[in-house]
Parts: sequence; C-alpha cells; structure tokens
Amino acid sequence: MRRIQRWCVLCGMLTFFLTLPAFGSGYTETRNPIVLAHGMAGFDSLFGVVDYFNGIVHALRSGGAEVYVTEVSAFGATEARGEQLLAQVEEIVAITGRPVNLIGHSHGGLDVRYVASVRPDLVASATSVGSPHKGADLATLLRGSLTEGGFSEEVLSFFADSLGVLLGLLSGTTNPQDSVAALESLSAAGAAVFNADYPEGLPSSTCGEGAYVENGVRYYSWSGTRPLTHLLDISDPAMGLSSLVYSEANDGLVGRCSSHLGEVIRDNYRMNHLDEVNQLFGLVYWFESNPKSVFRAHANRLKNAGL
Repeated sequence: MRRIQRWCVLCGMLTFFLTLPAFGSGYTETRNPIVLAHGMAGFDSLFGVVDYFNGIVHALRSGGAEVYVTEVSAFGATEARGEQLLAQVEEIVAITGRPVNLIGHSHGGLDVRYVASVRPDLVASATSVGSPHKGADLATLLRGSLTEGGFSEEVLSFFADSLGVLLGLLSGTTNPQDSVAALESLSAAGAAVFNADYPEGLPSSTCGEGAYVENGVRYYSWSGTRPLTHLLDISDPAMGLSSLVYSEANDGLVGRCSSHLGEVIRDNYRMNHLDEVNQLFGLVYWFESNPKSVFRAHANRLKNAGL
C-alpha cells in the first residue's frame, strides 16, 4: 500500500510538471514583435558572440516570440538615441506590418518612452527594465562635479566617447557618441526636463505606479534592488560601490522608485543593474528568478493581454 501511495505522489508530481508551459510551446508567442533596446555603453552583440541581452533573445524566440535587437549610440542624449531607435522601429513595422512591444534596459527604457510618446501608432507596449525615469543619483553626482566646458568634462568626454566608438566598431556600427549629453539626460535635472515633454506612464506620486495605458500604449516596468549577487561576478564590487551613493534601495545604478513606470511588475528582484539582462555571463543570484525567466514571463503577460 505504501508503494502505491508513493507511486501516486510521484505521478501527481509528474503530472504537475508536465502541465507547466513547455519551453517551446508558444508561451512567449506575442501577437506583435518584441523589440529590445540596450542601455548606456550598450550594444546589440560584440563580434556576434557576446550579446547585451545575454541568452534572453534565444529564450524568447524558443517560446515562439518574434524578436528584434536594436542598437543606438552607446552614449548620447535620450532624444538623440530615441530618434535612432525610432528609425529602426519604423523599419521593423514596415517589415512586419504590426506595431511593436518595446522593452528597454537602463537608458534604453527612456529611449523606449521617447518612441512611444512621439509615435504611439507604432507601439503596442513599452516596458522599462531598471531605468532611471527620475534620474540616477550617480549621474547627478557626476554631472554636478564637472565644470561645463572644463578640463574634467573634456577628459570624461574623450575617454567615454572613445569607449563608445570602440563598442560601435566591435558591434559593426558607427553611431555618434556624446557622453556628456548622456550624463545630463540621466541626471535628476535632465530627467525632469525629459519627463515634462514625454510624461506618458510616469507615476504622479513619489513611488507609485503610472497610467497603465496612454495613447493606446500599455506601459510596464520592473527592476532589482540587490547590488551584490554573485561572488564570482567581477562586476559586483563596482555595483556595490556605486550603490553607496543612493539613499534608497537600488540595483547599483538606479533607485527603486526611480525605476517605476506604468504597471510595476516588481521593483525588488534580487538583481543588480547588470543581472537584469543576465550579465555578466549569467552569473546572477542563485535564489532568485533567472532574468531569462523574467523576460519570458513578461512575454507571456503581453501575449495574454493580446499584445
């Protein structure tokens, strides 16, 4: 009798797992294509080997999603990067004949907002991941420490812009670079100016949610609040150090409340800023949802919403 009971328990467990959504069963098959947008110092793929959205594109496509990865200037003002993204979105819409589901990480979330605001007819949904919608404290601190037109600003501009050019060359693009403009855009003052012009999806309260739908575009966001996540990840010390600048919970570069846009899926994943896109090399916190699973779940959310 005990053997039969054990067997029934095992059968029940097996049935449970078999009824879970299969990895390639259409779980991520959204109605409209998914378009991914990278953040500052980002790229689509280096040498065609190192992806910014590490393993995420494959995870989405294997479940049925149609996915496009865009590339804009690694460093630039949000409006400039947004125009570059818009040109690519227009091309994708021309190819597919459908509006897109935009997902942007970090500065890319602001680029996504720009496109959704100026061309809502091309966008079904706009999602930000770890994006500083109210500015990033670190960017505010750095911008305040630079004298406009001074030596320190010129030094930053030279080295950061050179890095952007190098990243572009390694990924096969020649976009212009403007690190000072990028820093300005990500500061609290720069974000305030941008938000006044493109307010869609922004919360009206300090740490609340924004409108879920504006101009026919559905808005979502999520972020992390654990700067240190993996002992073997060489980027963790930098995330831990930069997190000390912030007075609120943060992912190492973006504060929890600053990341809010539209419907907040979650703002306290045990992820740092790079973990949110499964970097570096997938070394993320062991006891948290894998970033690839979070993106897959969101694609399924979009699918169920008819997007």
